[in-house]
Amino acid sequence: MRWFRRWAVDVELVGVALALSAFGIAMIFSAGVLNVPSPVTQGAWLRQLAWLAISLLAFTAVVQVKPAWIEWVAVPVFLVAVVLLGLTLAIGTGAGTAEGVEGWIEVGPLRFQPSEVAKIAAILGLARLLSARDEPPASLRDLLAPSALIAVPLGLVVLQPDLGTALAFVGLLFAALYWAGTPPLLLFLLASPGVALVLSFDTRIWSAYFIALVGFLYIYRYRLYLAESMTVVLGNLAAGTIALPLWNSLAEYQRNRLLVFLDPALDPRGAGWNLIQSKVAIGSGGLLGKGFTQGTQKRLDFLPEQHTDFIFSVVGEELGFLGVLGAIVLFWLLLFRLVRLAERSRDPFAGLVLFGIFGTWFVHIFVNVGMTVGLVPITGIPLPFVSYGGTFLLSCWTMTGLAVRLAGET
Repeated sequence: MRWFRRWAVDVELVGVALALSAFGIAMIFSAGVLNVPSPVTQGAWLRQLAWLAISLLAFTAVVQVKPAWIEWVAVPVFLVAVVLLGLTLAIGTGAGTAEGVEGWIEVGPLRFQPSEVAKIAAILGLARLLSARDEPPASLRDLLAPSALIAVPLGLVVLQPDLGTALAFVGLLFAALYWAGTPPLLLFLLASPGVALVLSFDTRIWSAYFIALVGFLYIYRYRLYLAESMTVVLGNLAAGTIALPLWNSLAEYQRNRLLVFLDPALDPRGAGWNLIQSKVAIGSGGLLGKGFTQGTQKRLDFLPEQHTDFIFSVVGEELGFLGVLGAIVLFWLLLFRLVRLAERSRDPFAGLVLFGIFGTWFVHIFVNVGMTVGLVPITGIPLPFVSYGGTFLLSCWTMTGLAVRLAGET
């Protein structure tokens, strides 16, 4: 046990990450147990096990790096990540169940996902930028630079198109800004165009929201420059105006995903299939589940992407409510530990990195679990440490190494 403490440094965080990784490999193995074997899932657990070994080596290397070096390489790593994301638009390929997303780069036998590198780079770059300031952001002008920094990789990821991963960049931006001391009202104003875009599906709701926003800005006017207030108004107005053209520009499958989120019965054998089968699988699990490897929806291959995006549905079907509860508790412990480490941090850069990792993982967990039960629209986003994916597992363990190393110096 003593050697484990020396290696893990933070036993609580690393212990939970190891438990989730082992749980993920077990569930990936189960996802490959089908009545008619599939080449996609068969042997996936062995490949994930190999990636876990590589990830643990990466973790071991990262925890040896001096914290000052981590802060120093933030800018170079961010620039390299942006270049890699740009390359995916030219030479990127799809992979596995995400053939439509040109988000992977192949170099000989090696295939990796630059967006995972970009998430780590964005966390480090944003922490470097915000920690260099003497005062917390106090105006919308102060949010311009950090928002622009995240907008670059986010925009390149959207162009792949990988909307699920793009959400992680949004999560880490707001998490880091919050930890940097940004007033919640400023965060709301920054997010308001996105809110307006979502509400624009109904003209009456959007109109009521817009009037309320203008009224709020009038009351809040003494804390904002006129140009900032006008920017917020124009941004929300633009969001409502472009909603219809943006909707028409979406691919048919993307529009169908949003429509079936509201009513899966609109296309039960097409776009609604994934959500319907996921709900059936989770609901049929009951309290104790059908047993490990025994899920019928999974064995009949009714569940889509059951070893990647919908692995949580396999958990619900085979391990039941208690299994789902256990997984959620592990994720809660993981996030809670990150918050505690960030709270104890005396170094601004370290605290921002820790909370940036928290924001990234929180979005992954919330969206992945939420889409399997119909709380959010379906989008391709994996479950940290659990879903199949070598580059994603490697990035999760690299983030764990960064968290442990930086927390160790606080």
